[in-house]
Amino acid sequence: MDARSRLKEANRIVVKVGTSTLTHATGRLNLGRIEHLLRELADLKNAGKEIVLVSSGAIAAGLGKLGLAEKPTDIPKKQAIAAIGQGVLMHIYEKIFAEYGVTIGQVLLTKENAVRHHQYLHSRDALLALLAMGALPIINENDAVSVDEIKIGDNDNLSAVVATLIDADALILLTDIDGLYTANPSTDPSATLIPEVAEITPEVRALAGGAGSSLGTGGMATKLEAAQVAMNAGTSMVIASGSEDGNVRRILAGEPIGTVFPAKESHLKVRKSWIAFGKRLVGELVVDAGCRRALERGSSLLAAGILSVEGSFDRGSAVRVLDESGQEIARGIVNYKDEELSRILGHRTEEFQELLGTATEGEVIHRDNMVLMI
Repeated sequence: MDARSRLKEANRIVVKVGTSTLTHATGRLNLGRIEHLLRELADLKNAGKEIVLVSSGAIAAGLGKLGLAEKPTDIPKKQAIAAIGQGVLMHIYEKIFAEYGVTIGQVLLTKENAVRHHQYLHSRDALLALLAMGALPIINENDAVSVDEIKIGDNDNLSAVVATLIDADALILLTDIDGLYTANPSTDPSATLIPEVAEITPEVRALAGGAGSSLGTGGMATKLEAAQVAMNAGTSMVIASGSEDGNVRRILAGEPIGTVFPAKESHLKVRKSWIAFGKRLVGELVVDAGCRRALERGSSLLAAGILSVEGSFDRGSAVRVLDESGQEIARGIVNYKDEELSRILGHRTEEFQELLGTATEGEVIHRDNMVLMI
């Protein structure tokens, strides 16, 4: 079954709406666009779909409420404005959804909810309970209390984490661009829309530009990060314009809207999802071609195939595994500190005792604690 046909069968859908979709060029909320979108989501829910809305816009709504022209740079002011805007935004959502008989539930998440395994599971249970009750969860990063260390960083990645948490069939990112292009369409008239991306390669990442609008935080790079998370968790993702009414319905009808990123066939179990997308990544290991082939066959990661180590981390940390071209091939939990790895990389297991002076694990990352990302 092709990617577009699979979208027609999607039942549990996460829709992420960006700040640029929710606001006018003035920075004030676009109430007409918001109403059309919420009516569309309510109608999909009436058709039997399970819908989760991941919403940006709290800071933009707060700026509008306070009459400020631009987003401040310091965290305390951002937190205060988000606290004001969150109430404004939820009041609007509650009012419009209530007109269509939809019960909503607000959920605020931070990275901390994903990093700790028990909080990851509690977040999953809460969201599934809301869906079982027939409610429509509305999710945002908890900007009012988040700081850099615990922020997920943008609502593109947040929506992908949510899709992973609830085993969503589809993730739709509504933004200010029609999808992924071969070049920047605002500066290159020859740029063409890419209808489907089957794999996030270094070449695909090179197509991503910088951040989007001045009010938002996410650019195409964060959307590609979200796509990699979603695809490997068994969720098909679509990037599409949020300015056109009916795009969500048309995407779920299988129409060629935006850029689709098809789900990988293998669906990750909950623990492996947490390893890949919950734990904070703190380092990178570059491996040779032989090691990559071994990992693809299901082997654990051994030091003999590691070429270099980047980052500072302890045992039990989560790291990315890259091939020599820079493509991410796996994520996993390491059995060694970075300085230990630097001493044993390229060596065989039987040499570890002499190199480190202590009894050690044979595998750098055991296959049970590793997730392939290709």
